[in-house]
Amino acid sequence: MKMRKIFTMFFMMICLVSAGILLSPNKAYAGKITSIRQAEKKALKKVKNAVVTEVDVDYEKGTMVYEIQLVKGTREYDITYRASDGKMISYGWEEYNVDISSNKKIMSESKCKKLARKKVKKGTITSIRRKYDDGVVIYKVKMKQGNKKYELKFHARTGKLLEYEWEIAVKKTKKSETYIGVDKAKSIALKKVPGAVVVKVEFDKDDGVPVYEVELVKDEFEYEIKIHAKTGKILEIERDYNDKYYYN
Repeated sequence: MKMRKIFTMFFMMICLVSAGILLSPNKAYAGKITSIRQAEKKALKKVKNAVVTEVDVDYEKGTMVYEIQLVKGTREYDITYRASDGKMISYGWEEYNVDISSNKKIMSESKCKKLARKKVKKGTITSIRRKYDDGVVIYKVKMKQGNKKYELKFHARTGKLLEYEWEIAVKKTKKSETYIGVDKAKSIALKKVPGAVVVKVEFDKDDGVPVYEVELVKDEFEYEIKIHAKTGKILEIERDYNDKYYYN
């Protein structure tokens, strides 16, 4: 009887250890994003009842990220998630219904600082500057709090917050030298089609091959160029007529 109890306890311990071994990887990768649909769901959970307008997959300092753009009411949102663990590394929104007719007196810099500190509690203001932005006088405030950097834009006359964003500094990884990056991809595409205008760049995998798909417009033609994300080699070029050129 005693031996049976010992055997049962031993068996249970083995089961628990095995379960721990099997479950620990799941915990580590529970938040990993592996598809655009997953990224959309996370963004819509953050900004409820919004509409997703664009999702891009890119590499930021060698780290794969999902960049989601959304619209809700009079605001446009931009959210970036790290693919490896699903962590949000940047978040921001911009108000596009701005009152440009206000004739109120421009508020003082000190008042704007108070508004900024109220929005980012325990944050440190690193710079504040008054400027014109699309015909509106604004205060542009930069702040830091822990590992986050903030940028806020206030209407200088009404005190309304027009733009808010924060980002976490992404550490450079070994992969940073693996991919050529968006800017290099643009440069390669423009060298192939001089004088063109780049309208879009997306990172994708074509049959397992990492590529940058660059869309350009020049005169009556539009181009799509696929560039190998590691070597910079042009893999494919498509040219088509630009309908807007003829119908505008």
